[in-house]
Amino acid sequence: MLVNEQMTLRAYAKINLALAVGPPEPPRGYHPIASWFTCIGLHDELRLERVEDRERAWTIAWAADAPRRSAIDWPIEKDLTVRAHRLLEQAAGRALRVRGTLSKRTPVGAGLGGGSADAAAAFVGINELFGLGFSRDALRGLSASLGSDIAFFIDDEEGTGAARPAMVTGFGERIERLLRAPGWVALVFPPFGCATGPVYRAFDSEGEVAGGPGPLREGAVRELTRGDGGSLKDAPLFNDLAAAACAVEPRLGEMLARLRGGLDGPVHVTGSGSTMFAPARDQADAERLAQEARELCPEAGSMATALL
Repeated sequence: MLVNEQMTLRAYAKINLALAVGPPEPPRGYHPIASWFTCIGLHDELRLERVEDRERAWTIAWAADAPRRSAIDWPIEKDLTVRAHRLLEQAAGRALRVRGTLSKRTPVGAGLGGGSADAAAAFVGINELFGLGFSRDALRGLSASLGSDIAFFIDDEEGTGAARPAMVTGFGERIERLLRAPGWVALVFPPFGCATGPVYRAFDSEGEVAGGPGPLREGAVRELTRGDGGSLKDAPLFNDLAAAACAVEPRLGEMLARLRGGLDGPVHVTGSGSTMFAPARDQADAERLAQEARELCPEAGSMATALL
């Protein structure tokens, strides 16, 4: 059943307010995690349009207001958005002729889940555009072969807005939705990204030097998600990958030290880097922190954004 001829979706980025990582597990050597995910106001836009001929064209470009641009130098068929389209075609057993235009704002290699959010938007949007009837749970199942973070962005909540915050555990497949809580952060975007694979390898190396990686601290993350009614600025947030990210990219460690020395509050790394965030008490505080971050690190971009 045809539902729409065209639609535009927002693919909201996320930050890891807290991230615990356990030692790699056999047989594939993946690391279990426990993380508090929340979407933020920064987003890409995906425009989908049905086409009647055999053309299936995809275009990916930076939006004019993107906070940090880099070369879009990967083959189009390798992009997670395009791969999500192809996977849906296989699941539907037919061609889904669509023209897709992805306008990117979320930096690449930033630890913000931009590619995963884009893929999730493609799954949800194409499913609706063609009336395929896949449940959100089925879409999450399909997404597992593309990446562990995609499932978080495919929420059961009706509509195509930002996914609800969640406690994410296992290898990213266990998602416990949390209540939305108001909050603001200042984001800082270094002029470089961090590749996830090398960061995890550095994390494993650090564990070996210290006598082996420690146990997964799921309880510590879960306690943070419960909150105490106070500001995130005062919460003991942490990221087990931060030191490894700084080891892989020493410039990140240097910038982090500058920000921690100059801002009046904590600064954290999200995911495997390279984006950093400073929790704020309100919008005005976030805007002030973003401005001060620009002065401390003029080579970086920054912005204030709400937690969604």
